Amino acid sequence: MQQQLDYAAVRAAADRIAGSVRPVGVVPAAEGLWYALEYLQHTGSFKARGARNFLAAHREAGTLPDAGVTIASGGNAGLACAWAARAQSVPATVFLPANAPRVKVERLRGYGAEVRLHGDRYAEALAACEEFAAASGALSSHAYDHPLIAAGAGTLLDEIRAGLPGLDTVVVAVGGGGLFAGVAAAAREHGVRVIAAEPENCRALNAALEAGRLVDVAVDSVAADSLGATRVSAAALAAAQEKNVRSVLVPDAAITGARRALWEEHRIVVEAGAATALAAVRNAPETMGERVAVVLCGANTDPGDLTAPAE
Repeated sequence: MQQQLDYAAVRAAADRIAGSVRPVGVVPAAEGLWYALEYLQHTGSFKARGARNFLAAHREAGTLPDAGVTIASGGNAGLACAWAARAQSVPATVFLPANAPRVKVERLRGYGAEVRLHGDRYAEALAACEEFAAASGALSSHAYDHPLIAAGAGTLLDEIRAGLPGLDTVVVAVGGGGLFAGVAAAAREHGVRVIAAEPENCRALNAALEAGRLVDVAVDSVAADSLGATRVSAAALAAAQEKNVRSVLVPDAAITGARRALWEEHRIVVEAGAATALAAVRNAPETMGERVAVVLCGANTDPGDLTAPAE
């Protein structure tokens, strides 16, 4: 199993990405509750941190090839990879299924990426990406399962602590586990509890904890577009087995309600994946009397259903 991510890796990432990412804003939301506004990050999600750290570390080590970087992802990871590659002045080649939404393709191209469409499923795009990396020498990136990616995401925790002294608990949504693994590594250093929130039907981390090993899960949730990993990373499972971590499952109705509440009460627009973290803390009585930060981690979503009348 992959060694547990340590705090030194997170600190090294913070040094590498300083000045190139937006420090997270932390704002009061209710009694004992604060929002960490990471959806305001470059490319619209926390993924920019890991992508920037990944490429900067390879540049630092002299292992960033002229062929650039490649990734199979039409979501936030692909956008972040393309953005970070542009900053390092290297090519980014992003593989997507042929049925990927045009808006995603155009946004990736807007960041300067070459977009290649292969097959009808993510697995086919991934296979094509791996073939391209082997043939071209391009550096393969991953959406979440890499220590540099997770460490970059973990830089969020110290920024939250700076904005919210006395932080007791941080709540993060979990898909593949990159954000969670990084945040948990920093939280462990400072004695901060982590609540790992997942949809009931996108429960890769919760299922791994239950089984005591990595397992594949079915994916079916309103938040599946960003939290729909079928298997969590080994680093995330190791972090979740620590005593100061709690895994929480939330139903889709609670996620949808939390997302709408963010819009109606604060005019904040986030993805369903980001709203999953708030859905978890809204029904977490053990956090009463604490200083709790909820990470609102991404906003690459269509707000049309928020402005329409509720059903």
